[in-house]
Amino acid sequence: MDNNSNTTKMAVRASNQRSNLKVALASGALALSMIGAAYAAVPLYRLFCQITGYGGTTQVAEQEADTVLSKTINVRFDANSSRKLGWSFKPMERQITIKIGETYLAKYKAQNLSTISKTGTSTFNVTPLSAGQYFNKIQCFCFTKQTLKPGETVEMPVSFYIDPAIVDDKDLDGVSTITLSYTFFPLKTEEKIKTTELPASSKNRKTGNI
Repeated sequence: MDNNSNTTKMAVRASNQRSNLKVALASGALALSMIGAAYAAVPLYRLFCQITGYGGTTQVAEQEADTVLSKTINVRFDANSSRKLGWSFKPMERQITIKIGETYLAKYKAQNLSTISKTGTSTFNVTPLSAGQYFNKIQCFCFTKQTLKPGETVEMPVSFYIDPAIVDDKDLDGVSTITLSYTFFPLKTEEKIKTTELPASSKNRKTGNI
């Protein structure tokens, strides 16, 4: 009886160990799959925003609209800059009125007010948020590095049009103004220059990265 009892206990113990090992392996596999899903979620979310215009994300267009309507819409331009960046950043026009489908080239101006070179990058969106799917950019400085030397001023163009399909969106009935907003943040701090004086003048240059 004692031998049988010991054999039974050993069998039960071995069975429990196998069960614990299966649980551990399953838990590990689940954890890895959750980590993989988390990493995959970022590009998938970005793709979702780009396709749907969710959260005010604008669209990218390779060419101008095929149709220009007689109906017009107002486009306001908003600009913000982090204090840590030390830039003056503003639109060269506050508001325009364009025909829906018409391509327009707007410009923002940035100046480095600090005594060191600064590199910034911008985020953007449009409001109303649901209008993002109809705001098509052909050319933009969005999400590209912009480095300005002390006192340097640049013009940053953005070419865009409003998709004529917006007139068929019942959720946007009555919307007469769309606001395009950019915010610049510091990307990194460049090496500080020896002089603490700003140059008397700086040459303007234009940038139009896509």
